[in-house]
Amino acid sequence: MTAPVVLPRLKPLSARKSAILSVLDVGTSKIVCLVAQLQPWEGAEGLTNRTHLARILGIGHHRSVGLKGGAIVDLEAVEASIRHAVHAAERMAKVEIQSVIVNLTGGRIASQRLSSTVTARGTVGEAEIQRTLRLATAGGVGQGRITLHSIPLSYTLDAQAGIADPTGMLGEKLSVDLHVVGAQGAAARNLMLAVERCHLDVEAVVATPYAAGLSALSDDEAEMGVVVVDCGGGTTSVGVFEAGHLVHADALAVGGHHVTMDVARGLATKLSAAERLKTLHGACIASAADERDLIHVPTVDEDERDVAAHLPKSHLVRIVRPRVEEILELVRDRLAEAGHGPRPGRRIVLTGGASQLAGLPETARRILEGPVRIGRPLGIKGLPEAAKGPAFTAAVGLLVYPQVSHAERFDARGGQAGGAEGQGYISRVGRWLRESF
Repeated sequence: MTAPVVLPRLKPLSARKSAILSVLDVGTSKIVCLVAQLQPWEGAEGLTNRTHLARILGIGHHRSVGLKGGAIVDLEAVEASIRHAVHAAERMAKVEIQSVIVNLTGGRIASQRLSSTVTARGTVGEAEIQRTLRLATAGGVGQGRITLHSIPLSYTLDAQAGIADPTGMLGEKLSVDLHVVGAQGAAARNLMLAVERCHLDVEAVVATPYAAGLSALSDDEAEMGVVVVDCGGGTTSVGVFEAGHLVHADALAVGGHHVTMDVARGLATKLSAAERLKTLHGACIASAADERDLIHVPTVDEDERDVAAHLPKSHLVRIVRPRVEEILELVRDRLAEAGHGPRPGRRIVLTGGASQLAGLPETARRILEGPVRIGRPLGIKGLPEAAKGPAFTAAVGLLVYPQVSHAERFDARGGQAGGAEGQGYISRVGRWLRESF
């Protein structure tokens, strides 16, 4: 029987001390490694929740090989890609990376809302809060799945709802509304294995939509309500933020690479040429000039020789548009199923490399029904100009995560919400004493 996956948990980051941090964004199309110095600061306007300013010391990125739909399908290929990205970052920062914070996009990321109520018996302390969390997560997150994040959205003490932290307050009944983000244990296990084979320790595993939101959102957006859609190469992940918290996460195993495949098939060209055509000329909104504008399409004849062909740009648009609309419609339907359908004034923020496709904001505004903007990394110093776009949003979010991870609450004994507890006699007696007195 396979042992349960227990993810490492970050130690609290001191708000008064500087730290050097390394992160690894493992995507289907590229792998990015960042080394940054986190310096204490009071936060800029609109980013007051951050305790540190990240200053990039080194950056490395490499084409990702061995991943499909955010999941590892070739361990050795992924390991080689990680090594290239890490070595480039080490050379630039002139440091040796020992450990990294890594993101997870595959593994069927999904949300659960859990709640529980316990008797507080006077002053609320850490013991009562832990007992409430253990009761809420007693059923776990499902067979073969693990907990990535466990975020208390609010507490209720007697009749008073909406309490952020009940510690020290007086009451008799304590309740918690808990948001748990889970994923397949096998996907997380293989991701950690690929990183560890590069002689690196994994400090934490973060859901990609959470990281993207931490990087691209201002305090006001996260408070008022926003949907972050991270458009990656092999996946499209979604995070919903309300009242400053991540309240829903989801991921679809379809992304920009599927658009590239459609172009390659539709124009009978190579994948490399299809990617170039999509990037330079692709659009998901037709214009009057598309029939007149000709694009150069490399094709292969019967003798496997490259042959030049010229086609109207409208051919490319007619291939790209249906796939993009399908992806956005899937996002819309999944949000509606989870109870997060369109709401007046709620903003849509697009991140990820595939979000740079021409006409995507307008298409998203029509399908997802809300104002749309392209999200880029906020509050970061030292990023090269080429890395300031939406493609690097999730990577930068991994640098922000240690500054907010203290808000998550896990079972202090097991290290993971809903984790298995010791079943020995001493363990059972200790648990009974803690919960009874």
